[in-house]
Amino acid sequence: MQMSDKREIEADKATVWAALLSPEVLKECVPGASEVTGSPEEGFEAVVTQKVGPVKATFRGAVTVTNMIEHESLTLTGEGKGGAAGFAKGSADVRLDEADGVTTLSYDVEAKVGGKLAQLGSRIVDGFAKKMADQFFARLEEVIEGPKEEDEAPEAEKKGWLKKLIS
Repeated sequence: MQMSDKREIEADKATVWAALLSPEVLKECVPGASEVTGSPEEGFEAVVTQKVGPVKATFRGAVTVTNMIEHESLTLTGEGKGGAAGFAKGSADVRLDEADGVTTLSYDVEAKVGGKLAQLGSRIVDGFAKKMADQFFARLEEVIEGPKEEDEAPEAEKKGWLKKLIS
C-alpha cells in the first residue's frame, strides 16, 4: 500500500522538525501507542495496540530515522510484530517546506502486513493504513499548533503543550 499527502502546519520548520524527533510527541501522535522510547540517533522502541477488522493485537517494534537533512527531510521506517496477528512494517518519507511561518509537511507512506492481517484483504488493510497515517499527521498538527478555537478549554490546555514547551 502506498499513499501520499500533505498538511499545512502553522509553525516554523524547526518546531515541526523537533516534534517529529521527540518520543513524547510520537507517543502522543501514533494511534494506540502506549509506549515510545529512544532517540533519533539510536532509534525508537514502541508498543502500539490496534484493531484491524476483527483482529486486535499489540505490536512491539522499532522505528529508525534515516536520510535526515536537518529541518528539510527524513525517513521514518518501522516494523512491529503482533504475535499471532502477524507483522506490520512501513516507511514514511517526510519533507518540510516553509513559507510565511507555515510549514508544509509532505509525506509518502508505504506499508506492508503479513500473517492474519494480510488475510483480511487489501481493501481493509489499505483503508486502515490510510486512516492511521491521516490520524498520525492530524494529531501531529494538533500537538504543534495547539487547540483550534472550537476546542473546549480543559482539553485545549492539554493539546497545546508542545508549543509551550518549545516556545
